[in-house]
Amino acid sequence: MLDTLDAAAVRRWCASGLAALKRHQGEIDQLNVYPVPDGDTGTNLVLTLTSAQQALAMDLDTLPDSGPTAHGHALRLMAQGALLGARGNSGVILSQILRGFADQVAGAPAVRGRELAAALRSGTAAAYTAVSRPVEGTVLTVVAAAAAAAEGADSDDLPTVAGVAARAAAEALARTPEQLPALARAGVVDAGGRGLCVLLDALVEVLTGEPTARPAPTPRSAARPAATVARETGSEEYAYEVQFLLDARAEAVAGLRRALDALGDSLVVVGDGREPEGTWNVHVHVNDVGAAVEAGVAAGRPYRISVTRFADQSESPSGPVVAGRAAVVVATGGGIADLFAAEGATVVPGNPSTGELLDAVRSTGAARVVVLPNDANTEAVASAAAREAHRYGIKVSVVPTRSPVQALAALAVRDGDRRFEDDVIAMAEAAGACRYAEVCHASREALTVAGQCRPGDVLALVEGEVHLIGTDLTDTCAAVVDRMLGGGGEMVTLLAGVDAPAGLTDAVRAHVARRWPFVEVHAYPGGQPFYPLLVGIE
Repeated sequence: MLDTLDAAAVRRWCASGLAALKRHQGEIDQLNVYPVPDGDTGTNLVLTLTSAQQALAMDLDTLPDSGPTAHGHALRLMAQGALLGARGNSGVILSQILRGFADQVAGAPAVRGRELAAALRSGTAAAYTAVSRPVEGTVLTVVAAAAAAAEGADSDDLPTVAGVAARAAAEALARTPEQLPALARAGVVDAGGRGLCVLLDALVEVLTGEPTARPAPTPRSAARPAATVARETGSEEYAYEVQFLLDARAEAVAGLRRALDALGDSLVVVGDGREPEGTWNVHVHVNDVGAAVEAGVAAGRPYRISVTRFADQSESPSGPVVAGRAAVVVATGGGIADLFAAEGATVVPGNPSTGELLDAVRSTGAARVVVLPNDANTEAVASAAAREAHRYGIKVSVVPTRSPVQALAALAVRDGDRRFEDDVIAMAEAAGACRYAEVCHASREALTVAGQCRPGDVLALVEGEVHLIGTDLTDTCAAVVDRMLGGGGEMVTLLAGVDAPAGLTDAVRAHVARRWPFVEVHAYPGGQPFYPLLVGIE
């Protein structure tokens, strides 16, 4: 028996909770309500808590000299990891429950029964605040019941209060079909609430040393339909789930909430509490993906943008097996990520691991996925992820793009009416027909095929080889475009890097208009590091 929740117990709770969610993942995924999904809840919760555990594993030993206690530091790491890795509506709400929990007890000398009750109440308040239109009969109702029961226990005995809270949560979960007609019709309880009950049971187990797992309650309603798939929350009026992380100021996020609330439903916007600029996790269901992403750009810097089309998914008798097609694209730079998201692709940040790419492939909910790595090193990682995806019944084809401009060309020719294999061939051909160049500054002295370069020189690389060495950035950018257009081309794509000087793409565009008047030019803010300009010629 533990009488306080210390840092070691927090670590065990996170690990035990993750293991329990993995055991119940399929069960929670099967709590089906709507005939179209926005990502299965059990899977989303597992991915969210996996990120929380990774944050704990990396930083738990680095307690700051001042600030929270050891247990408070651990809880804040857990909450921050959950926020950054949150998937789906349920994952975002869970991250806020953990954040409210951590904020309440971070400075407390010890976490006993009454502190746990206060932490649950704080977590409840944070979760309700995060949701634009709170709905009862969901995880919100379940966490509120747990907090109320913990407060009603009025005890400092930590295991007792935790047990009371877990039982109350389970009882509230059983009542969720009485509050949401959609749950009653399907004959299920709320999936997010079930996940929270699993986590509370895991906490009781850590505190008492005794197993407490309990089966999901069976509602007093008709048996669920045999062929539906879960949508976590929201109506069936909206076709896409959009989710991204956002670095922005709180005042800008207030405008973002209003904009997204007018576009769709199931809106959740939660932050990490940092000021003046923090990190926010944004989740919404919409019909206009571009408008949702543009609202994020207007508020700050969105990244890790993912878009799921609900209609691309279905279920087989053996469990939730997805159908339809999707694209996963690796992107470095907020602007580039926005372009890919606007094309309906799931975006993964640069230099991903095999596991991260695999997670992205699975999160699309599609049975056929094309991956665009945009880098030679990432291509091998993508191939490894493709092999692993076959274990889950997902067919993955890797189009060996070496630059974001090639990926844009490939996405532009996608056609859902073609056979998947034919579509992959067409995308590969389009990518191969797009020649690419990168312009950067030399970091050291070196001998290249274009001659000797010195630190600070401007290098123009075509298809990975240095073709030009210059001293003026704009002149070198214009020169490399000339060289590439000399071999033919009808369209130029320019992606400006995060460090590109103002007016760079305008100057190159004007140069092309003078020298190549029949060539079309498209310029976008790419936001990529190291390369002030990326060029594509088609």
